[in-house]
Amino acid sequence: MTTTRDNNLAKRPIPRPDKGVWPGLATPPCLPTRARIAESLFRRVVHPLEVQIVLPGGERLGAGGPGAPVMRIERPAAFFHRLGVGSKIGFGEAYMAGDWTSNQLADLLIPFAARLSILVPRILQRAFRRYTVQRQPREERNTIEGSRRNIQRHYDLTNDLFAAFLDKTMSYSSACFRAGSDDLADGQRHKIDSVLDMAEVGPGMHVLEIGTGWGELAIKAARRGARVTTLTISPTQARLAEERITNAGVDDRVQVLLRDYREVRGSYDAVVSVEMIEAVGDRYWPTYFAQLDELLRPGGRVGLQSITMPHDRMMASRGDYSWIHKYIFPGGMIPSVQAIEDNLRRHSQLRVAARRSFGQDYARTLEHWRRRFLSRWDDIAALGFDDTFRRMWEFYLAYCEAGFRVGYLDVYQFSLQRSCP
Repeated sequence: MTTTRDNNLAKRPIPRPDKGVWPGLATPPCLPTRARIAESLFRRVVHPLEVQIVLPGGERLGAGGPGAPVMRIERPAAFFHRLGVGSKIGFGEAYMAGDWTSNQLADLLIPFAARLSILVPRILQRAFRRYTVQRQPREERNTIEGSRRNIQRHYDLTNDLFAAFLDKTMSYSSACFRAGSDDLADGQRHKIDSVLDMAEVGPGMHVLEIGTGWGELAIKAARRGARVTTLTISPTQARLAEERITNAGVDDRVQVLLRDYREVRGSYDAVVSVEMIEAVGDRYWPTYFAQLDELLRPGGRVGLQSITMPHDRMMASRGDYSWIHKYIFPGGMIPSVQAIEDNLRRHSQLRVAARRSFGQDYARTLEHWRRRFLSRWDDIAALGFDDTFRRMWEFYLAYCEAGFRVGYLDVYQFSLQRSCP
């Protein structure tokens, strides 16, 4: 699905990344043997895909017909050298650098996402894994200090960036659309009400929110008559959240704390956490779930929203360092439903009392964000972001959208309660 704006952006001349701002992208690596292997594998992979791959000189790859999404490889040598270093990072870096382009980026990525686990034969995956898969750097582990550094690399870019493409609720998680509606703000409010219902939030309760965002959930909980303590480790988010909470007239019922979830003590009637567990990292999931259990009063409930992925793919990629880690969410890890249930059972007395999934709503949410991001690019560029940043975020939003479209990614809301002794 493309727009006129998408096409105009794609037709701009592709500048090379600035060496001072993007030193690792300005000059592609030079590994001829790996590049030849990468090109051979790429040609094999795309042969059955319903896409058109166009190389300089007119050579075409892929099985796509006239209406299929088109990928134009502008600089083949740089593209295959980047893939040769590591496809999990090189493919996205090549898009950032302008080595390849597409006017239908999300549509193009869907066939790749649909076959993500089988693109390379398992025997070759095992053979080349040690040479092509990087491991997460130790400095990006989610210790208390590491988490602050990781979160600030994304959320502290500037509030104005996020305001440019989010809806007026400033919600940076999946909407849950009502039947027949495509209104993003309404879908976000519906999502918030749903997760608050999962935690049975009502008047007179003291609610803990882990992951403030920009304050919309805390505002909604306060308007239900609850008192809210909400946690963030992003100073930039905290400032705008406090401003929005004050403007909503509920600052007497909401306290924003710059504090890690591991530093909190107390007892709460309900705990709510929306798409924060992905930033915890699998090494710290036991601590996270034990803390939920510790902070929840007897009879209380947890409302948890999480992106999920299939358990076998989660296990296969555990500890890997991907393009998303390097450029978007350092230290992150998407859990599977099984991983959530296993950690609950092993490290808490909490169990899943109810659940719902709405992954296709996330695909629609990401499409809204991507279109808004591109349509507001001139405003975003005025904040000091360059064309390499634009391609990075366009790839990020389209890549995630494709993952939800094909069901490789999903999103769940869980209601957690303590099991009977």
